Amino acid sequence: MKPKILTTLPEYSPALFRADLQAGITVAMVALPLSLAIAIASGAPPVTGLITAVVGGLLISLLGGSRVQIGGPTGAFIVVVYGVIAEYGYDGLVLATFMAGLILLVAGALRAGALVRHVPEAVIDGFTVGIAVLIGTSQIKDFLGLSMESVPADMLERIPALWAARDTVSLPSVLTGLATLVLIVALRRRFPRFPGPIVALGITSAAVALLVLPVDTIFSRYGDLPDRLPLPAVPEMSLHRVIELLPSACIIAFLAGIESLLSAMVADRMIGGSHRPNAEVLAQGYANLGSALFGGLPATGAIARTATNVHAGGRTPVAGVVHALTVLLVMMLAAPLAGQLAMPAMAALLLLTAWNMSEPHKWRSHMQARRSDQVLLVLTLVLTVFTDLTIAISVGVALGLALRLRRRDVPEADWTPPDR
Repeated sequence: MKPKILTTLPEYSPALFRADLQAGITVAMVALPLSLAIAIASGAPPVTGLITAVVGGLLISLLGGSRVQIGGPTGAFIVVVYGVIAEYGYDGLVLATFMAGLILLVAGALRAGALVRHVPEAVIDGFTVGIAVLIGTSQIKDFLGLSMESVPADMLERIPALWAARDTVSLPSVLTGLATLVLIVALRRRFPRFPGPIVALGITSAAVALLVLPVDTIFSRYGDLPDRLPLPAVPEMSLHRVIELLPSACIIAFLAGIESLLSAMVADRMIGGSHRPNAEVLAQGYANLGSALFGGLPATGAIARTATNVHAGGRTPVAGVVHALTVLLVMMLAAPLAGQLAMPAMAALLLLTAWNMSEPHKWRSHMQARRSDQVLLVLTLVLTVFTDLTIAISVGVALGLALRLRRRDVPEADWTPPDR
């Protein structure tokens, strides 16, 4: 369970550092607006996304089992975080994140990292697409500039609420969002290694400011962004509070473990390496403990940012360290500028994130999969969208494992019922 950074340092060279430095700065420019957008979509203060990218990202790179993993807040947590904050308040989320960190440390110590291979792929795909649907619909309000207090967490309430506000669509907001979408996609296709999101958001947000358009910004809605990290503090806890938050903590721990290990597996294929799953799980535990101590969000390995790191030339965990320190530096020096980012532009970034999360390139293979996997995927997706994430994961994993046992043609047990 030795961290990868200790393995890479003996062979480290100035050339590797230059590559990691460039990659780390590039990833930071992608992570900065995305971290703010994820925090806002989660119903948390925008700065909490930056705190998570700095603290969680730093610990994941220093202690993780992957050479190129980039950690921080991710879209998969938006629905969970939003629900926990709505029900238990932000202090409840911090405690749940702290507890999730402890759960992950125990899982890592028990060498549970290898168990990810037993979670059916159809469950992960259905859950991911369901989360993408929830994220996408949650961003319609800001993308269209609708006048409504908040977006209901329940999908059955969300759709009628959005429809009822259809007459309040703001043309400046729609144009800002569409322009941001087009710019991000165009920059990504034309310059794949370039940090397109921050440039696109910067251009459209600058246009909003120069033209004095009636469009919400981070500053107009949330006020000034802090320019430093808060002091660490252990979250307040009681037995009653721990018990009521335990299901949420388990979901956060499960998501952090699954997403980080999947991200590490994707990274392995990209660089031809191999990660250490148990070290990665332990790193997620420490990262969530650290993020909670500073009042941040749940942290995990981010697949998109990890891929960006690889494409930008990152080859050791030093790139992840540079990424975290760069986000901190920008936070300290340019917080007022970040506060001028337009809300429809942030919504556009998350809509694109949700689209990518749904993995449209895999839809054809889903249609060609065996019928039982299709049913499992659709069931997990529907439960994720319309019920509770705990139910979706529990039912999906249980049914998936039952199907796997059935496919193995396990013989019936030879036993006789006892006399009663």
